[in-house]
Amino acid sequence: MTPTASLPTSAEPPAVRRLINQLGIDSAYLLTGFPIALAGFVVFVTGFSLGVGMFITLAGIPILTATLFAARGFAELERWRISRVLDVPHVGGTYKRAARDAGVWRRLFAPIADGQSWLDLLHGVIGFIVATVTWSIAVGWWAAAVGGTLTVVYDWTIPHPPHKVDSLNELLGMGDSTTARVTLYTAIGLFFLLTLPIVTRLCAQLQASIAKALLTGMTDLRARIAGLERANAAAEAATATARSQRSAAVSAESTALRRLERDIHDGPQQRLVRLAMDLGRAEHQLDTDPEAARRTVAEALLQTRETLDELRALSRGIAPPILVDRGLVAAVAALAGRSTVPVELDAPDPGRLDPSVESTAYFVLAEALTNVAKHSRADECQAIVRRDNDHLLVSVVDNGVGGAELSKGHGLAGLADRVHAAGGELTLTSPPGGPTVVSARLPCQ
Repeated sequence: MTPTASLPTSAEPPAVRRLINQLGIDSAYLLTGFPIALAGFVVFVTGFSLGVGMFITLAGIPILTATLFAARGFAELERWRISRVLDVPHVGGTYKRAARDAGVWRRLFAPIADGQSWLDLLHGVIGFIVATVTWSIAVGWWAAAVGGTLTVVYDWTIPHPPHKVDSLNELLGMGDSTTARVTLYTAIGLFFLLTLPIVTRLCAQLQASIAKALLTGMTDLRARIAGLERANAAAEAATATARSQRSAAVSAESTALRRLERDIHDGPQQRLVRLAMDLGRAEHQLDTDPEAARRTVAEALLQTRETLDELRALSRGIAPPILVDRGLVAAVAALAGRSTVPVELDAPDPGRLDPSVESTAYFVLAEALTNVAKHSRADECQAIVRRDNDHLLVSVVDNGVGGAELSKGHGLAGLADRVHAAGGELTLTSPPGGPTVVSARLPCQ
């Protein structure tokens, strides 16, 4: 079976369809605009005149308020109409409202004190003038276009005086008066028909643009102001966050330095002092008791090895080489292997991350595992490393006695500052009796 080419759904090119569709929208807008504007103009002028004239007697206040509410209704109708003509989203009016507990008179005065209500009323007057002009042009152009191009259809039904026929024949140089007349009127009709989309578009844009300026200009201005206020608030929030992170980084660094100083003072420094004393004693024993000097040197060597082990342990808490060389998962596996509490490791490889993120995550896990070993009384724990889109999630869960806190004086005090400095968030759940869950969520992009 021979395949057949698919046919277009319509013979009209897309540009022609768009032109016809726009012509229909613009013409409907212009032709219906005049009766709507006329009705609004009558209501507004009558209501405004009565309201202002009777304002001093207070009876004019509700009349004026009702007129302004009517103006709002006509304005909202126009906002819907111009959204199709200008091909823009519909933007409703923004009006001041009286408080819920306001009295009757305050509710009546609320529209009178609102600037947009008066702009709606002003549009009812200016819009009527503009709609009258554009409606007249649209009706005239449509009449000339339709009447001229269809002259050949109805010309025979219209009587034509002989002197006008002769003059037209002389003007066009044609012998047949009917042909001359139909040709001229048809040409005029074609001119109006071809220019009809342009004229209706210009008239519709003029009328809709004036309406948009009066009916949505204040709303757009308020929206821009609100947008600027939101942007300023976001900038201030970002500045405050940056300031908070900077403060947290300083606090975390200070805490880490104090802890390092304390650990060095309590560990390697004391061993080095003892090592110096042992070597001094061995020096004095060399001449009198070489055997005792040998034992003292052996103890000094043991002190040296233990000091090196402690220094290595301290360096792991700062920046272990395995973290730099092989990544976070390998470093966490090394942590789990050294832990005195059995650790179940759940850590799919998240790939290499920013060094600061890896360092912070490692510090959280190392500190949490250290606290498990020292304080939790747990017999097992779990270390979890997960990447969730643009965040890294690290957690340590133990089955200990619970009661851990992030407040000053507790082992986890420096974690929150360090995580916050990296732009993350630390959470701790540790009810009495356990379990304890330490979790950190770090941005990794």
